[in-house]
Amino acid sequence: MLKRTKLITLSLIAGATIFVGCVSGSSNNMVSAEQLSYRNTALSDESAVMTPGVQYSKAAAGSSKVMKRAFQDAPPMIPHDTTGMLPITQNNNQCITCHVDSAPYDKTIPSVPVSHMTNFRPATAIAADGKVMKNGKKVDNTSSDKLSNVSIKAGKTLYQGRFNCSQCHAPQDMDVKLITPNNFKPEFTSKDGAYKSSWDDTKFMEDIDTTK
Repeated sequence: MLKRTKLITLSLIAGATIFVGCVSGSSNNMVSAEQLSYRNTALSDESAVMTPGVQYSKAAAGSSKVMKRAFQDAPPMIPHDTTGMLPITQNNNQCITCHVDSAPYDKTIPSVPVSHMTNFRPATAIAADGKVMKNGKKVDNTSSDKLSNVSIKAGKTLYQGRFNCSQCHAPQDMDVKLITPNNFKPEFTSKDGAYKSSWDDTKFMEDIDTTK
């Protein structure tokens, strides 16, 4: 038993020596945090928010071309200059001036889809008898994939849960060379999927029989 213990101890020492030697010998080949970063700064450094030399599009709103979506129903990128438009605040959202208020009258302006007019989070409360209520209706099965007894209706105004546009949409059209070529090719399920959302009144309601 003693011999076996000594043998195990010697094996562990030999293994540790080899490991330390390998690490020491490869220290010159280690990649630093700065080299891993696209910004060529430490990954923990948040002072360099933008990569040096990279500029977003300076095209004025209304003069830029609509960009293709990355995939079907992906949030479209912002192809125009957003100087003075961000951040969006409770009292200042210049996005809705064009894309909500003006879009119905000017067909050249991309309009927000019906999903942005819809609250998919029904008001939830507990009734006096302990039952769960959704939109004022008691629900026995809150896990129903059909959202039993819950009405979901598209409104006519922007749902406030979608008010912060920059949460999903971001400026794009930067003149920058990718480190690795992008070989991704999207396949759209609708004919005009590259430029238009498929979330219309029939598409997103077809599997939810709760509109009343």
